[in-house]
Amino acid sequence: MPWDARRPGGGADGGPEASGAARSRAQKQCRKSSFAFYQAVRDLLPVWLLEDMRASEAFHWDERGRAAAYSPSEALLYALVHDHQAYAHYLLATFPRRALAPPSAGFRCCAAPGPHVALAVRYNRVGILRRILRTLRDFPAEERARVLDRRGCSRVEGGGTSLHVACELARPECLFLLLGHGASPGLRDGGGLTPLELLLRQLGRDAGATPSAAGAPASAPGEPRQRRLLLLDLLALYTPVGAAGSARQELLGDRPRWQ
Repeated sequence: MPWDARRPGGGADGGPEASGAARSRAQKQCRKSSFAFYQAVRDLLPVWLLEDMRASEAFHWDERGRAAAYSPSEALLYALVHDHQAYAHYLLATFPRRALAPPSAGFRCCAAPGPHVALAVRYNRVGILRRILRTLRDFPAEERARVLDRRGCSRVEGGGTSLHVACELARPECLFLLLGHGASPGLRDGGGLTPLELLLRQLGRDAGATPSAAGAPASAPGEPRQRRLLLLDLLALYTPVGAAGSARQELLGDRPRWQ
């Protein structure tokens, strides 16, 4: 270890000023080592090198005002953002529960469970999402449901689940994987909408789009609408009748609209 991360100011002589200076130096070293680790994951460096850095060199300044090593959960967030599939697979295979545990406060905006599934959907990391879901098969049912049906932060994520994110961003492959592994389609986001209701609202906006100028031809359905129609097929297949509610009536009452 090139510097003492455990005691940023401890043991220094010279009173509070010396201790404060040592603490400032430790924070600066933390920022450097943290950025170096971020760059290493971004550059898709080998797994053994990343784990060596995480274990001995890379630190971030945590919410308690101390230097802390990156947890498997925090390393997995970096692997998700930069699509480092080999590193994500290693972390999930070696530390299955720690990798999917909530990260420290500096890596999340609220006390919600780990954001890994929603982040995989948001960045469309299908390969890593598939590995996460495979890892969750070995979890107890209650723990698995807590990860799959995590509600995001109400301020930043609208209180929605990963299924809401998949519908919002039109990620049919992610939606299929989530539904096939037991994600609940009946949960509501902060606005009171189920994934199916959110999707119908988006499709309604698509259908109600007006031409940009008088006499201009209506726009073609386009790829986004086709992806949403595929999402609709999946949700109609997986959503229980009791959970569909008024959305089911809307679907059955105006079938040509959804074709």
